[in-house]
Order: sequence, then C-alpha cells, then structure tokens
Amino acid sequence: MENTNESSSSLSFASCSYLSNGSSNHNAFAASGSEPGVELENLSLNKLSGSLEKLLDDGEFDYSDAEIVVEDTSVGVNRCILAARSQFFHELFRKENCSVRKEGKPRYLMSNLVPHGTVGLVGYEAFMVVLNYMYTGKLKPSPPDVSTCVDNSCAHDACRPAINYAVELMYASATFQMKELVSLVQRRLLSFVVGEKALSEDVVPILVAAFHCQLDQLLSCCIQRVALSDLDSISLEKELPHEVASHIKSLRVKSQQEAESGAVEVDPMHEKGIKRIHKALDSDDVVLVNLLLDESNVTLDEAYALHYAVAYCDTKVVKEVLGLGMANLNLRNSRGYTVLHVAARRKEPSVIVALLAEGASALETTLDGQTALTICRRLTRTKDYNKKTKPGEESNKDRICIDVLEREMKRKPMALNVSISLPVMVDDDLKMKLDYLENRVAFARVYFPHEARLAMEIARADSTSEFVGLSMSTLIETSTVQDRRVQLRLEALLKTVEMGRHFFPHCSEVLDKLLDDDGLFLEKGTPEEKRTKKMRFMELKEDLQKAFNKDMAEKNRSGVSPSFSSSSSPKKGVNYKVKMK
Repeated sequence: MENTNESSSSLSFASCSYLSNGSSNHNAFAASGSEPGVELENLSLNKLSGSLEKLLDDGEFDYSDAEIVVEDTSVGVNRCILAARSQFFHELFRKENCSVRKEGKPRYLMSNLVPHGTVGLVGYEAFMVVLNYMYTGKLKPSPPDVSTCVDNSCAHDACRPAINYAVELMYASATFQMKELVSLVQRRLLSFVVGEKALSEDVVPILVAAFHCQLDQLLSCCIQRVALSDLDSISLEKELPHEVASHIKSLRVKSQQEAESGAVEVDPMHEKGIKRIHKALDSDDVVLVNLLLDESNVTLDEAYALHYAVAYCDTKVVKEVLGLGMANLNLRNSRGYTVLHVAARRKEPSVIVALLAEGASALETTLDGQTALTICRRLTRTKDYNKKTKPGEESNKDRICIDVLEREMKRKPMALNVSISLPVMVDDDLKMKLDYLENRVAFARVYFPHEARLAMEIARADSTSEFVGLSMSTLIETSTVQDRRVQLRLEALLKTVEMGRHFFPHCSEVLDKLLDDDGLFLEKGTPEEKRTKKMRFMELKEDLQKAFNKDMAEKNRSGVSPSFSSSSSPKKGVNYKVKMK
C-alpha cells in the first residue's frame, strides 16, 4: 500500500525532491488532513509501513523464506510480500523457478531476474531501495556512495554515477512491474535528457534502458537528443541497438537534406579504407592494420585508429598500435577528444599508463574544458573509489587511474630514455645489480601486485627471462648470447623501476626502505645473525603496514587518494626468500 502521509517522495535524486511517490489520493488527503478519520488512517498506514520495514532492517525480525543474490550478497525476502506487491514475483514464486537452495530457502540470482544485462546491472543499493519501497510504500534517499562521483566540483545532478543509479532503478522497477516506481524514475531520467544536463554520451545508457524497458516517451526524447548531438556514427553502432542506431542515422540524413547546408562530400574509397582499418582492429590484427596503411592513402590519424583502439579494443591491441609509432597522441577527434580523454572514459589503468609513458599530455582539455582527470573523476562512483581490497586481490582500478592522472597534472611530461652503460663481462658487480633489481621487482609484485604489473608491462620486463645466475642451461650459451640476455634483462628491470618511481612514487619509497636494508638478506651469516635479520625483516613488514595506514589516514583528512591500495599491504603466510648479495 502506498504511503499517503508523504507530501513528496523521500527518494532523493540529487536535487529532485519534487517527485511524487505515485499516490493518487495524496491531494485529497492533504486537503482534508484535519479530519480525524483521515488522520487516524494516516497514522495506521505509517505504523504498518514502519512495522514491515523491520522485516528488512532488523535482524531480530528476519523471517525471510527466500533469498535474492545481488553483487555476491544474499538478501532475505518474504515471498508473500513481494508476490502481493509485484505481479512479476507472483508469477515467479508460483512457478518456483529457482536455482540452488540454501538452508531450504529458494535462492534467486539478480542476474537471472533482470533481462538485457549482465551481473551488476542492478546493484545492491538500488535493489535495496526498490525492495524497501515494495515493503513500505516509501522511497528512501539515493545512497551517496553509488549516486555521486568523486569530483568535488560536481553538483552530482547529472554525473554518470547519478545517471547509472537511476538507470539501475529503472531496470529493477520495470522488471518487477512496479508501475508507480517506473513513472517516478522515468520522470527523473527525462530531466537528464530534456534539460540537457547530461552529456551526450551519458544519454546512451538512458536510451538503452528506455529501449529495453519499452518506455516510448523516454525513448523518443533520447533519440531526438542523440540525433542532434555530435556523437559519431561509430559510437552509435557500437553502443546502441541496431534498429535504434539506424533510426538515428536516418534522422540525421533527413535533417542534413532539409538544411541544405552544402556539407563537405565524403570520399567513399577513403571511408571504406577507414572501415577496413577498424575491422582489422576489431579482429586484433595489427599486422593487417599496418598492411592496410601501406596499400591505401589513409593514415593512422585520419582513421582515428588509436582513438578507436583505446575505446573498443583489447589493451594488447592498444599497445601494439602505439608500438607502430605512427599516431599523434594528442590528436583530437571530431568531438575534440584526445586519445587520453577517450582512455579516461574507459578507466583502464594499463591503457592510461601506456599513453602517458609514450608522451600523451594530461593537461589537454575537451571543448567544454574537461581534462582526462575530470572525466575520470566524474565517471567514478564514491563506492568504487573507496573500495577496499584484501591482500593478494587486484588493486582498486578506479583509484589507480585517478592517482596517476592527478600526478601527471602536477608535473612535466617525462622523458623515457634509459641510458645504461654496462660492462661486457658478467662480473660480480653486475650480478649484484641484477640481484638487487630482481629482488626489488619481486617485492613490488608481492606488496603492490597491480602497480608492479603495470610498470613491468610498460618496461616490457615480462618479455625477458628472470636472472638466476649461472646454471647448466646458461653454461652452454655462448658468452655473447649470455651477456646480451643479461643486459636486456637489466635494462628491462631498470626501466621497470623508473616506471614505478614515476607513476607510483609512494610504493617506490616503501620499496627503497625494504631493499636498502641489509637485514633483508636472510641467507647470509650465522644462525644467530639469520635470526636477528629475520626479526628485522618482520619489523620492516610492520613499517610497511604503518606506512600504508598513515597514507590512508592522510587521504581521509585531505580527500586526496593514496598510491597504495589495501591490496598493497603485506601478505600473511608468505615465505620470502631473498637472493644473497
């Protein structure tokens, strides 16, 4: 039953406090609120709403008879309430089309309940708001962690997290056939589109949701907005349903014909050459891309091939295209975006780091004044930015992207020239250098796995074999081959360290302290000395944890994110075997 004592919905879409909760009797109640019978009814409804809410919020009242799993979290539900409130759940429970049973309770996966999407299409927070509405008739405020970005200058009224959260609510309410809630959320999504507060590319997920949820009014507004925008045809083809993309293209052609503006004629052969290059990139065939460039008059920049690869291709393909050395890293596409701006929207650390390492400028702005850092911040939810990971897990990608771009904004472009002078023979001094670097990279991979992998990828250290000293396999090598192998490994390790110092300075400071201490060389000395060194080693591990905690505390005070993630803390139970000097 709807809550008729609310003057407006308690759902807070940023500044959208004007939304009604869909009660058709609200005005009548407001006009006759002084009548004793009405007041008593309102009081009873509020009490009923609060009592039902206890079933969700108070563990003491957990009488759930089914579970719905959302983002790996099991949520207990009462099927009788859901079935009474939603025809979708009524039919679902009647068929008992459930998957695995846990403790005798039917268990359902959100990814199976909501069509047209993958796991995570409807997040935990959005589902809990919808579930609360089903139990109480009230709409709770939008959780800031998932509906606001991490850009302090943003009003959060049309940033991507705010839009994505509303889209999640739409998928859930439409799937569960909650008509009142669909109407509310549709009005909010319309305000993004009609008011033009949202960027053109951020209208795309709204359009896709309107298409799948069969919301004709919202779909029509989105199509008109996108048709009049500067979104290119490639983006339409890649990100929209085929019939919608075709319709938008036809609208654009008709508009152009009516305008009779004398647009520049397009060379069909030139366009065909560009499409062939893009198709080769889709096939991950950079060798074919190179051949197509040689046999046609289309250049890599004319095809915006690097922009395309950064937006839609595997990271390996991006690095291979970079390796061709033919692309202008700061070239702007038709929308005024550099390659780094496109990479910021993708939020993949390895792509961002690779572009910066090759000389892409973090200072370039879009036509509306946004840097890559601003773009990345406005796409990142507070929840994702502050996400904590356990030791050994992947580091927080959102935080790494923002951290790296923040540092690049504060310094000059780096010069990546590794000038190394090495002796020809593999003498003891050279082996000591290799031991030190191997140890440093090994510790980095333990303490800072994600950051270490990024540095190694840029330095191509993973393409050289680890130095293990002279063995039977190396003894049969000629001295020239052996020297060359060692020299390549040393150069790769040195460049890895350089990349680490440049992009992850805080991590490098901790590693400096670890590796510059003689106490790490545990295999050297008497048994007593080894015990002493082991104690020192444990002290260093504690220092690392303290440094991590201190950095996190500074981040909480200043709002600036640290370079470590929580996955950077030492792994427990790991046996560290360090090479001897």
